[in-house]
Amino acid sequence: MARAVVFPGGVGNTHEDPKAFARLLHDVETKIFDVLPDETWVYPGHGDDTTLGAERPQLPEWHARGW
Repeated sequence: MARAVVFPGGVGNTHEDPKAFARLLHDVETKIFDVLPDETWVYPGHGDDTTLGAERPQLPEWHARGW
């Protein structure tokens, strides 16, 4: 089952499993960022709410740090 979870500053708790991170980031990019506009609000369930526009510029950083 594919998951696509966005939090402010990242995609969730995947720092201990690089393969899980890669799958999740791919899902987030293809199922959320590639299809929804910047104005889309994200309500992660805990932590602060955000928008895709606020998080989109951070995607290269998420890739670089690997979690």
